Amino acid sequence: MTQQLAGHLLVECLIAQGTEFAFGVPGESYLAVLDGFHASQGRIKFVVCRQEGGAAFMAEAHGKLTGRPGICCVTRGPGATNASIGVHAAFQDSTPMVLLVGDVASDARDREAFQEVDYFSFFGPLAKRVERIDDARRIPEYVARAFATAMNGRPGPVVLVLPEDMLAQTVDATPLPRVEPVQNFLGPKPLQRLRDLLLKSERPLVIAGGSGWTPQSAQALQRFAERWQLPVANAFRFQDTFDNHHALYAGDVGIGINPQLAARVKGSDLILAIGPRLGEATTGGYTLIEAPISTRVPKQKLVHIHASAEELGRVYQADLAINATMNAAALSLDGLAAPAAAPWQAWTQACHADYLANLEPQRLPGLDVDTPRGVVDMPAIVGLLQQHLPPDAVLTNGAGNFASWVHRFFKHYGLARGLKTQLAPTSGAMGCGVPAGIAAAITTGRVVFTMTGDGDFLMNGQELATAVQHGAKTIIVLLNNGMYGTIRMHQEKEYPRHVSGSQLHNPDFAALARAYGYFGVRITHTAQFEAELLAALARQEGTLIEVMLDPEVITTRATLSSITNASLQKQ
Repeated sequence: MTQQLAGHLLVECLIAQGTEFAFGVPGESYLAVLDGFHASQGRIKFVVCRQEGGAAFMAEAHGKLTGRPGICCVTRGPGATNASIGVHAAFQDSTPMVLLVGDVASDARDREAFQEVDYFSFFGPLAKRVERIDDARRIPEYVARAFATAMNGRPGPVVLVLPEDMLAQTVDATPLPRVEPVQNFLGPKPLQRLRDLLLKSERPLVIAGGSGWTPQSAQALQRFAERWQLPVANAFRFQDTFDNHHALYAGDVGIGINPQLAARVKGSDLILAIGPRLGEATTGGYTLIEAPISTRVPKQKLVHIHASAEELGRVYQADLAINATMNAAALSLDGLAAPAAAPWQAWTQACHADYLANLEPQRLPGLDVDTPRGVVDMPAIVGLLQQHLPPDAVLTNGAGNFASWVHRFFKHYGLARGLKTQLAPTSGAMGCGVPAGIAAAITTGRVVFTMTGDGDFLMNGQELATAVQHGAKTIIVLLNNGMYGTIRMHQEKEYPRHVSGSQLHNPDFAALARAYGYFGVRITHTAQFEAELLAALARQEGTLIEVMLDPEVITTRATLSSITNASLQKQ
């Protein structure tokens, strides 16, 4: 052991845990850590970002891609509060993450010193654990525990608060060994009970999703589904859990769900939920799967497999609740003996047929333009993405109606093919897609495509500067309809023709992208898109394609006018 700055020791502990990238915005409260990154150049890279919210989204994306905690470094007060949106996203998306917050010096604490915040109160509801390191010799212990907490059970974010004076101390401690997540395995009794429930079922349906999946577990899930001929749907914004091209795929269960799939979920007599929390978005506001109440027994049988014992029984009282990690669960299910012939094959085929039918876009009513879906045909554009993006491309998006186009019409090959390909916030956080895409490009080197909206982009569009500085290439399609589309849609549903707060006056996004160092172009017709996409794939720098979208084209199923008229007729 040799004497070193505590800030240097912290960086060494991150390296010992396998960390290769840390994302953040520098601050004077953790200068010793920044100096540690300088001392460890070549072993770990500090990706300097433009705003802490963007940095936190990058760390969250990295956690999704790798299964190990993404690291975000911020300064006290405003830096930490800016980062809180990414911490909330990591919490709701069950993503492993560690937020490192430089804090006021110990002798100034509890005096409302400059930028001082009570992090235990502030982050308590948003993180799995919040801890402050006062003794520099215990840095290895706290870092190892943070990684273990972030990965074990239901993954999530951990916040470590680092007093400025503590980081500047000299210490002779050494890092602890790399922490690996604990695996919870299924015993023989729950497996037998699950088999009995399946054999008594007539209309079973698997809903797979949540975090903790690996290519091996996704492949095991696929073999299990094939052996039992089970239809598989993916949970909200976990559409890469099961291969969308597979004959057993039934679609995604989330916001904008295929109405036929919603009916299938309601009509199923056995839901096998593997991994998802069964939150509001995946359950259609807790209506697709019936939550038990004192006056009603749910019609569906429910098997819920989740990595966190605390999540089981939290909302739904499952007929069979199994506490297991996804790797352990999928491998156990893969060995479950199936009958010679499944009696629900017609049901399974019908579920897949519903999914295929949903890939066919319908004519949007009321558009007086040259195509059934407007001058810009979004299903056709997504079709070109499907045609030209490589199978291992990472697709990212933030929150807004714009995301529904790729959610409905793009087909992910899935983790079973070896790589995670979707980064999307189940927390519904705007501004996530652009920084998530940049993080994916920096850390994977794969082709990265981001779908964003005009309102969504301006939440974290400044991170294009981060992309250019670090040589990250992403392809961004920005749908510009001059409004916060999701809010406008809900306004027309609830308060038709009372437009308030949802209109936007936008910059020239193509010119803005060029100012950052991206190539920027604006298109107004579908026919212009393919050439621009191919050029974007070919060039070395990133590209932003601004698509001028008719405000009428508000969802994949309805126009803005049709929503307004339907609301007026109800009044």
